Amino acid sequence: MPRYFIEVSYKGTNYSGFQVQQNANSVQAEVEKALLVFYKQPLQLTGSSRTDAGVHARQNFFHFDTESPIKDGSYHLNAILPPDIVVKRIFPVPGESHSRFDALSRQYTYYLYAHKDPFLADRAYFYPYALNISLLQQAAAVLMEYGDFATFSKRNTQAKTTLCTITQSIWEQQEGVLSYTVTSNRFLRGMVRGMVGTMLQVGRGKLSVEQFRAVIEAGDCTKADFSVPPQGLFLQKVSYPQL
Repeated sequence: MPRYFIEVSYKGTNYSGFQVQQNANSVQAEVEKALLVFYKQPLQLTGSSRTDAGVHARQNFFHFDTESPIKDGSYHLNAILPPDIVVKRIFPVPGESHSRFDALSRQYTYYLYAHKDPFLADRAYFYPYALNISLLQQAAAVLMEYGDFATFSKRNTQAKTTLCTITQSIWEQQEGVLSYTVTSNRFLRGMVRGMVGTMLQVGRGKLSVEQFRAVIEAGDCTKADFSVPPQGLFLQKVSYPQL
């Protein structure tokens, strides 16, 4: 059966997450409703990367199968969708392509700002504390030395392994916004927010870099800090071999 990918972008503030959930609105549910209206057939979507409630995405993907010929109806779908969800394109892919399992890597960025700014309130974390950027960079580099991130995986996860391969881990500061960007082949539930929250403890001098290593090696999620809120987190990019 012919298969198609949908590339989407969304602001997650008003949604309970990416994937369809009972008794809660989601990005997937809104896209499926718009597809039904425009293509006049129910299309079941499979998502590439789940994002939690309040988390945003500059790029994410779904795939679906249909026997009916599908043209890229992005313009019309965007007229149907809420203003905080955008369909960027719909395109055919080989029938065995899978939006989740074929992804080579995902990239996330977490944003923070230290001075009150109403234009960043729902897209970054207001964190008015002094931070040592050098220590944050050291902690970010330490993460790339490890492969098991059980410490940064929330409980009740369905993941069969806590092994991940991080290929980028860096803090940057520009125009009053501090950001942490991380790229990995896969991410665990709550992983990015857990890493950010724990590294912020290093940046504030509450944990040394060596203590941060000990937290990673403990493999115990109770030792990580998952307290940073969702609005600062963006899924930036999902990479595929064929795209």
